Amino acid sequence: MRPTAAPLVLATLLTATALTACGSGSGSDPDTVKISFKQSTDNSIRVMDTYLGQMKKEFEKANPGKKVELVPIKAPDSEYYTKLQQMLRSPKTAPDLVYEDTFLINSDITSGYLKPLDPYLDKWQDWGQFIDTAKAAAKAQDGKTYGVPDGTDTRGLWFDKDIFKKAGLPGDWQPKTWDDVLSAARAIKAKVPGVTPLNVYTGKPAGEAATMQGFEMLLYGTGDGKTDPLYDTATKKWIAGSQGFKDALTFVETVYKEKLGLDVADALDPNIQTRIRGELLPKGKLGIDLDGSWLPQDWLKGSGHEWPEWSQKLGLASMPTQHGQAPGKVSMSGGWTWSIPSKASNPDLAFKFIETMQTKANAQKWYIANSGIAVRKDVAADPAYVKAQPGIKFFTDLVASTHYRPAYPAYPKVSTAIQEAMEGVTTGDSSVEKAASGYDEALKTATDNQVIKK
Repeated sequence: MRPTAAPLVLATLLTATALTACGSGSGSDPDTVKISFKQSTDNSIRVMDTYLGQMKKEFEKANPGKKVELVPIKAPDSEYYTKLQQMLRSPKTAPDLVYEDTFLINSDITSGYLKPLDPYLDKWQDWGQFIDTAKAAAKAQDGKTYGVPDGTDTRGLWFDKDIFKKAGLPGDWQPKTWDDVLSAARAIKAKVPGVTPLNVYTGKPAGEAATMQGFEMLLYGTGDGKTDPLYDTATKKWIAGSQGFKDALTFVETVYKEKLGLDVADALDPNIQTRIRGELLPKGKLGIDLDGSWLPQDWLKGSGHEWPEWSQKLGLASMPTQHGQAPGKVSMSGGWTWSIPSKASNPDLAFKFIETMQTKANAQKWYIANSGIAVRKDVAADPAYVKAQPGIKFFTDLVASTHYRPAYPAYPKVSTAIQEAMEGVTTGDSSVEKAASGYDEALKTATDNQVIKK
């Protein structure tokens, strides 16, 4: 297994980084709004930086005397969440506005780190344009809303048409079952040397990408598509001991046992997502990638990994259900929200900045820039949005068959337990049975024993 840093040392380093990142705190100037966001670890990817820079100029021009200070946090996903939480704990380090992944927001709400936005939303006319599912992603069990979503996403299979041609596979490939996906990967391995047949994110270094792009895209395709395989809504308990969980682990095990995926060391590289988007796909070194709708943001003009030919080189296919059972395909959706910390000193100014970002024109600009899926109804209905980029229609259509993670405070810990189980079968340190059993035990701890066996 890969070594990890001592928890105390890591916590100390993260605290120091958080304090440095936010300087003297958000309340140092009542006319300045401080905004923290996740900055890509790849220096050539500055989609968010560019967009926020534009919003800063627009906001300052429209509000004379007011200033925007951007406070980027440059870190992989898992470290970003930790650093952000460190910052939110104190008025000295809390920004005025933060970028929250929907999978973590309920944990931060429960911890008291975020401010309910309902008093602002009730007076904001544009809030009626947001789709209900997107609104629900930032709503807590207390019925209050703690974030404004800036888009959603879906997931599917990206495939290299040239590699498929060499492997004798169809250019309009649309697999119907998991076996179809594995068969295509095996054909690539047999006929196209020097490339990786199939990428499935796995293990703790990949963080939520392993859980959501990898495991849950499998797990949510094992049942009837109507019931949640992770959380039982009737009993309000988390599900352990399911055959679907073991089947999903078996798929992951097969990919790495048969060497259809990346070398294990590469698969467990914390920067593997950047390598997939910036290197392996553009250079024709990856046959099939189970991944998200946002990939093209890395290939647009000025992105640092410009790849204007991507829409001709890559095909898109839906991820099938396990045996082709209805509804036949599966996707997962998440997204990010803009939230105001409970310890923010300038919350009114922060919401005013949200309003600037979320005009129809600015929201549409962002969806296109980051290859996101619109959560504003007026943007989704705009022909200019639909035609703005290849693939937008494909991924938007997947919303009809998508699933959302259980948005409860225990989820981040559950996600980590899933990653540990995946890593065990990826490295070969654990059998499927042992990894599934380990997950069941970790699930009890993560959820205070709120578990049901199925």
